Amino acid sequence: SAVVFPNKISTEQQSLILIKRLLAVAVSCITYLRGIFPESAYGTRYMDDVSVKILREDKNCPGSTQLVKWMLGCYDALQKKYVSIPVPFSSSAITECYHFKFKYTNHGPLLDFGSENRRGNSTITCADTKKASILLIRKIYVLMQNLSPLPNNVCLTMKLFYYDEVTPSDYQPPGFKEGECEGVIFEGEPKCLNIGEVPTPFHMVKVKVTTEKQRMENVDDNILNYREGSVPLQVLNVDREDADD
Repeated sequence: SAVVFPNKISTEQQSLILIKRLLAVAVSCITYLRGIFPESAYGTRYMDDVSVKILREDKNCPGSTQLVKWMLGCYDALQKKYVSIPVPFSSSAITECYHFKFKYTNHGPLLDFGSENRRGNSTITCADTKKASILLIRKIYVLMQNLSPLPNNVCLTMKLFYYDEVTPSDYQPPGFKEGECEGVIFEGEPKCLNIGEVPTPFHMVKVKVTTEKQRMENVDDNILNYREGSVPLQVLNVDREDADD
């Protein structure tokens, strides 16, 4: 449904619903603007007054139906506060990777040192969440429209990384199975962009993208704050603590 920002986010459930919808909007925008699925796999919804495309199950597009199922599995892990980072990426040797990192707390978001939205001990308001959400989606739109096209034979998959200290060792959400490694091999020279972050009084989500450097040739350095990806042997390890932020 439409992403409606309440006047006040007073419960963890309100925050969870908002974060789930924001994740759906972000993943839908990325797959739509990168041409992963046909137009028929999307519906139009509104995020405040911003028109966005939302992925839906399409019997004529098995891929979109599969991704919707993965998203539902991710929601299960989000609700249980297990998932740290769901990572959609392309093929075994990846060409483009999107990181969504989640943090949970009952006492307001745990903002990292250096966070763009660091506010000391002040309360995160609904206005803060709304502004950050809309800015995040607009940044995704700008970036997707400036990236060079993906290869024609690209395929999509998703990995979930968990907070091991709270996640049962045998837990796997619907649609997922146990993975074999925490690193991924990257094709070409990688470049990483921090797209943005959205805080609520109960959650925090950060989004960043890694893609081939040449694919970002048309991206103005002033559009988004970015850092070069200097990764030995093009092996990317997912850092749960975001020490490189």
